[in-house]
Formats: sequence, C-alpha cells, structure tokens
Amino acid sequence: MSKKKTKSKQKFNKQLRQDILAIFIENPKTGLNYKQVCGFLEIRDKALRKLVFEVLAELSNQGILKETERGKFKMSQNRHVITGKLDIAKRGVGYIITDELEDDLVVPTKFMSQVVHGDTVRAEVLPSKGGRKSEGRIVEVIDRDERRFVGTIDIQRKYAFLSPDDPKISVDIFIPKGKTKNAETGDKVIGKITDWPSSAKNPVGEITQVLGSTESNDVQMMSILAASGINMSFPDEVTNESNQVNITLDPQEIGKRTDFRDVLTFTIDPVDAKDFDDAISAELLENGNVKLGVHIADVAHYVKPGSALDKEAIERGNSVYLVDRVIPMLPEHLSNGVCSLRPNEEKFTFSAVFELTKEAEVVNEWFGKTVICSDRRFTYEEAQDVIETGKGDHAEEILIIDKIAKKLRHDRLSKGGLEIVSSEIRFELDDIGTPIAVYKKTSKDANKLIEEYMLLANKSVGCFVGNTKRKTKIPLIYRVHDKPDREKVEQFRVFVSKFGQDFSFKNDRDISLKMNTLFAEMKDDGNFNMIQQMAIKSMAKAIYDTENIGHYGLGFEYYAHFTSPIRRYADLMVHRILHNVLRKESMRFSGLDEMADHISKTERRAVDAERASKKYFQAQYLKDKIGERFRGFVTGITEWGMYVEMYENHCEGMIPLKSMRHDRFVFDEKEYVIIGQRTGESYTVGDNVDVILSRVSLVKKQIDLELVD
Repeated sequence: MSKKKTKSKQKFNKQLRQDILAIFIENPKTGLNYKQVCGFLEIRDKALRKLVFEVLAELSNQGILKETERGKFKMSQNRHVITGKLDIAKRGVGYIITDELEDDLVVPTKFMSQVVHGDTVRAEVLPSKGGRKSEGRIVEVIDRDERRFVGTIDIQRKYAFLSPDDPKISVDIFIPKGKTKNAETGDKVIGKITDWPSSAKNPVGEITQVLGSTESNDVQMMSILAASGINMSFPDEVTNESNQVNITLDPQEIGKRTDFRDVLTFTIDPVDAKDFDDAISAELLENGNVKLGVHIADVAHYVKPGSALDKEAIERGNSVYLVDRVIPMLPEHLSNGVCSLRPNEEKFTFSAVFELTKEAEVVNEWFGKTVICSDRRFTYEEAQDVIETGKGDHAEEILIIDKIAKKLRHDRLSKGGLEIVSSEIRFELDDIGTPIAVYKKTSKDANKLIEEYMLLANKSVGCFVGNTKRKTKIPLIYRVHDKPDREKVEQFRVFVSKFGQDFSFKNDRDISLKMNTLFAEMKDDGNFNMIQQMAIKSMAKAIYDTENIGHYGLGFEYYAHFTSPIRRYADLMVHRILHNVLRKESMRFSGLDEMADHISKTERRAVDAERASKKYFQAQYLKDKIGERFRGFVTGITEWGMYVEMYENHCEGMIPLKSMRHDRFVFDEKEYVIIGQRTGESYTVGDNVDVILSRVSLVKKQIDLELVD
C-alpha cells in the first residue's frame, strides 16, 4: 500500500472513531450494537460495518465504552466526557475551557500526549481526590485538521521544521521534503499538521502558504491575521456582489423614507477614520427642546439575508482594527463608499430620533428609515476645539447638545453606570509604516458627546424591542454584561487597600457606585490608570446573548448594539429585527442563539489580533533601544515575571523572575506580591522601578527587561 493510501486510511479511521465516540457521548445511557451505530452513521458497506465493530472493540478495550451484553456497548459508568478548547499554561499544565463545567478542567502534563495549545478536544473528567478540584484526561483531538499554524521555517537538506510563533506551542512541526512550497529559511509561513505518529515526538505537517520575510511589517500583520483565523481578502463572489451595488440612491426608495436632508447633520470621528456609520442631527425647537437624531448607515438595505455578502459578514462577525490597517467586515465599496455617511452625499440611514429637554429628559422618541445628507465632517479634535472655545462651524448646536450629553452622562453614572476613563495606546508611523512615536489617546468631551448619544440610541432600541407588553417575546441579540464576581471584587478590595483606600460595599449596584467614588478621588493620582485597569479585570466580560440580563457596567436594563452595522454584524441583525417590529411583520430569524455565541467569539478573536499588532509595533519601536534605561511602574505580577510599563514610551515589557539574581523571588498569590526569600524585598502592582531594556523579539512580540538594583 502506498504512503498516500496509508495516510488516507489513517485519517478515515480517526474520523470514524470520532464519529462513533460522538454518538455515545450524545447518548450516554443507551446501549448500542454495531448495527445500530452503522444506522446512525448511515453505513451499509460490509467492510465499513466490520471496521465499525473493530472501533467499538478498541474503545471498549481502552475503557471508554463498556460491553454491557454480547455485542452491545455504552459509555462506561461514571465516565464524564466533555468537549472544550485546550489552553496550555507556560508551566505545561493544560486547562480545558468549556461551557459544560463551572470551572476550567485542569489537565496534568502526563495526560496531554500529542496535543498542542488551542486544540479542541474531548476529555474525561477524572474523580476528584481528597477535596481537590477534578482533573481531566484528554481522550480525543477533534478539530486539528482545520487548524493553521503560523511560524518561521528552518530548511534542512532533506526536511524542514516549522517553529510556531505562539509561545504556548512548544513543539516544532516536522515538514518533509517536497512539502515546503519552496519556502526559504527564515520565511514566515502558514502550515498545518497532517499526521502525528504515536511513536513520534513531533507532528508531521506541510506548508500551505509562504508569507515572506519576517522583517516585513506587512508579513507580520498577515501572520497575526492568519494565526487568528481572519481572512485578509474577500472571495471574488463577495467582491463582485458588492461592486454591483449602486451608490446612487433610488428615488422611489427615497419617497418611502422620512427626509432629514434639510436638517443640520454632521459626523464626529477620528482623524484617520474612513468609514462613517453614524451621524448626528440637531434641531432647536420653539419650545426650547432639541430634536436630536442619531442616524446610522442603513447597511441592511444593501446586505440581504442569505446573500454572499451576508454570509461573509456573518463569518467575519466584525471589522478588525490593527495598528496600520483595517480588515473590514464588508468590502470597501460598501464600508467606505455606499454606506459611509460622507459629507455632502445623500445616504440611506436607519434613525433613532429623540426630543430632549435641556435637562436631558427624553420626552419623545421615534425609530424609522430615513435619508440624510451630512453637512460637515468633524474630527474629534475639531469638535473639541468648538466645545472649548465656543467658536467654529455650528457652534450653537454643538454647545447645546454637548451640555445635554454631559447631563445624560451624569444621570447614567449616578444610577450605577461605571465611569471608565478610556486611554488607548496609539502609534505615529512614518511613510513606510515604521513607528516613530508611541502615545496615549485620552477620551475628551467630543468623544463623550458621541458616546452618550450612541448609548442613548442603543439603550432605547433594546428597550423598545425587549421591554414591551406584546403577547409574544421578540427575539433580539442583546449586548449584556453580567454582575461582577464577588471573589474578584474582594481581590480588588485587597489590592486598593495597599494604596490606603477603603473599598467596602453592600450589594452589586453599590460596587459600581463605590468604584466611581474611588476613581473620582484618585483621578489625579499617578496610579489612577493602573487601578482603573485592575477594576476592569474584576468585572465580567460583555458578550452578545439572546437572554437579556442587562448591562451592569452601563447600568442599563436593556441594551442592544444598533449604531455600527458597517463594522459589527450584531448591529446589522438588530436593524433587521427592529425594522420587522416597526412594520409589524412576523419574525423570520432563526439560530440567533448560535449567532450571538459566534459573534462573541469573533469579537474576542479580533481583540486578540489587535492586541498582538500593538505588541509587535511596541517591540519594533524599541528594537534599537536595547541597553537603555527607563523608569516605569509595575502593571502586573505572575509566578514567572513582573510586567512593567515604561513612562517615557508607554510600552510594556516583562522582568523574568529568574533574571532577578540578587535574590530568589517567589509569587505570593494571596498577598499579590513577589517577595525575595533572603532579603524580604517585595514588589507589587503600582511600584515604581528602574529597568534596562535587555531583549526585543519581533517574531514573538516580546520585550524583556532587567531590574536595576
């Protein structure tokens, strides 16, 4: 038998084993013989039916199945098998992340043969001993055929090795001769694992794409996207469908919409923004109130359910914003052209319009399809200048709606919304994309003005659809944020006590109010940003869900994303559902639960890619500064090192504990400090330290520091 046929047979046998095991996992209490299993799998071929029996016998010999009577099998008693994603920590212990258990399942190193970080696996939950947490044993890897690994290739005379970029993947992939796609040593490549013989230390694989030199920013960004499973380009079918959309508005459709083209309308966005999916209109009414319109690009008018554009948008879930580029959810013709609310261009929009008193009370609201023409594009800096000086284009309207926005914000925070002062690291790039400066961008009044009206629209749409007296509940994708975990908040209380701050609370809502008080007291303290970040870490993560539990961080009972359908699929779905509600049409949307889960995952994927791109550009900015000394503060501590952000450049690096040779330092998790065993010298988050930049790795996106004694 040829090698090719042998590999094909092995792959088939592995898939058959997985399919059979899945049947018993889904039917844990049912005894099945090989004929019934063949019925589940629709197998009629004699040779294959015999193979099914052999697999059943093998699973029985391994103790996974139990033969309850002659030829009849079911899951072994007391065996609890779960499915999840494997996360391998630096020290080699594995954790299976799953929704089937309350906590992640710990997998000792001895039970992790031939697996790599990120694999989706099935694992047996082992009985707990002596009150300790349960441990697991991996019994099956179920999705590696689809995984792609990004790394650097080393070409030898008769073979090659692919070293994955991910530091959690400690094994290199063996690449046979003829499977390298003509890559050269040092190239950044994408590969996959094709086999992992039981006797082999390394998996066997092949190269699927050569990205190019590791010294290229473009290659590094492509590798980040590839490692995250994010497509860099659109399929031809999607691009062609997009290009067929006419940018000129249909007069008949205009006649069906409420016309806002003669109402003062403008956008406020970052200076480098290319897609404008929200605009504000302002009318000063005779009764002294303001008619404030939040106008959102009507993406749903152009992207129809089931179309190639729609399927691609679902798969992507959202746009991805790397340091030097945007990977849009929709092709550029739509995202930057047809749907973008550019100045002096008529556009179709979906609007939330509010009549507001000058005390920020909403006395009337309306939702509907509209047509607008933006009069002015403001950058945040330009709008901020108008707010600060009282002069400039449309100053009267901007000053009035800014005052109302400030009252909306005050009311929201006084009712328990968290006051988070956003501070984002940004890079100044030269003409060839090399970072020449690193700085922090802080949110000002112009940013907060837009934020408050977007929040008002999102809250109002969520409430309009969800909080009704209709007989049947209308399905909607909400943006939800759970109440904080009391254990994590207790850790935060201990942490801030080190700064002389008392953080006592009575109930869940009291937590956010006390945090706001703490932030107000410490806003001018040098430790403010770090304390705020620690507060955020004590909170749950916001996700998309069809079950509404409210948004704790904002203090809203109902909240749904409505304002960014160009870059978020959740908003596009909310537009479709709201339009059906307004037209009193029946709901035709299915699979919303799965969709909410999917777009929550694509959002996390995008955040990870964005964070990786920032780490790379930080490393690139510092690569020629090795040996230089910097002042910084401790941002985090772990059992393997101490993270430090440098004041001068806002870049973060790590001091490995093993590099602190003047003493043996260990991590005290309870006290959240690292402490020297001989000297008693200790460090914790917030401490000021002097460091020397010792090493920079562009490939691993790592910055290593040494502590100055």
